[in-house]
Amino acid sequence: MADTLTITDNRTGKSYEIPIADGVIRAMDLRQIKVSQDDFGLMSYDPGFLNTAACKSRITFIDGDAGILEYRGYPIEELAEKSSYLETAYLLYRGELPSRAMLQKWTEGVRLHTIIHENIKKFMDGFHHDAHPMGIFVGTVAALSTFYPEGKNIFDPETRRITFYRVIAKVPTIAAFAYRYSIGMPYAYPDNELSYPGNFLRMMFANPGEHYKPNPVLERALDVLFILHADHEQNCSTSAMRVVGSAHTDPFTSIAAAASALYGPLHGGANEAVLKMLREIGSKDKIPEYIKRVKAGEVKLMGFGHRVYKNYDPRARIIKQTADAVFEVTGRNPLLDIALELERIALEDDYFVKRKLYPNVDFYSGIIYQAMGFPTEMFPVLFAIPRCAGWLSQWEEMLLDPEQKIARPRQVYLGERQRHYVPIEERDAAPVR
Repeated sequence: MADTLTITDNRTGKSYEIPIADGVIRAMDLRQIKVSQDDFGLMSYDPGFLNTAACKSRITFIDGDAGILEYRGYPIEELAEKSSYLETAYLLYRGELPSRAMLQKWTEGVRLHTIIHENIKKFMDGFHHDAHPMGIFVGTVAALSTFYPEGKNIFDPETRRITFYRVIAKVPTIAAFAYRYSIGMPYAYPDNELSYPGNFLRMMFANPGEHYKPNPVLERALDVLFILHADHEQNCSTSAMRVVGSAHTDPFTSIAAAASALYGPLHGGANEAVLKMLREIGSKDKIPEYIKRVKAGEVKLMGFGHRVYKNYDPRARIIKQTADAVFEVTGRNPLLDIALELERIALEDDYFVKRKLYPNVDFYSGIIYQAMGFPTEMFPVLFAIPRCAGWLSQWEEMLLDPEQKIARPRQVYLGERQRHYVPIEERDAAPVR
């Protein structure tokens, strides 16, 4: 049996045989389906790209129905248990897990680039005193393109390699500086004797003149959270990275575009919405009433359901386990009891089970971040830091794919046609509508 799709156009009676490869048909193969020679040809209409593959990728695999997430074929559960964020970043970018020597070289390469140019601090000082940390992050990352103009040499492998080092190394520094600026604290410079997550915790929370030693449990928890957020296939921000990068834009500016997409409350701000919901519920005894409001369409159940996952988000299971270790150090967050009871009720309720609304990664991550001392304004920034590894990996894959061209979606035009300009005097005389 041939791997083809036969389409009969009932407008003309003509049939077309469309090849199927890797489970997809090429959209351009539809263009041959026309009603006349001057017809543009058939297009597919897919708002939100719910069923359109814009690329071929070898980086991240998701099976939403089975609740599977893999980086380069490695289950997220194994990486979260056994790997580190820097090792996972190497895997995403290079395609394979590093040897001990390669990991040491890679880690050292990141450490060499953690410091940011002093003029970048002056740039950050120009933001308003109460600027949102994510706004500062987006602007500062974009500004890196002016400090490292050689990054525009995107087809040079060595330049791309150094850019990867620079981005992975500098985004925690920029993020921590953005936070400290927003609260009026002096900047804490990187300490390259510490681990990647430990160094970030120090830059965030160290008091001037005091020696800061990160708690190893919190250090590991942050590392796990970074692994879980490192990539997630063709989501909104990754698509933005690929679309902007398809214009051969430098990687720093492309990352700023991706981070801007992540800034949206439907993407990187979802865990903050979960905290807001839990606070609104207030106590476990008020959950049944909130569930009624959800079913009535009055409010949304934040942190449940996902565009891709129609099963329990595998990242949510790992985060739930991580929460136990974190709360042993920080003390139990009272919102956790509400979250656990809300999850229990929702998973037993046919209304949510039939709709396949399971907890996603955002349901518990915000509670953990809050327990670790991160303010809600930092949540999208905490998402952006690890996702830079995925964004750059996806960007380079797009760049080196010979089939990729500058992104330019089509549209279905429904507006007016062939109108003629009316002088303003005549428009003034017309009745106001």
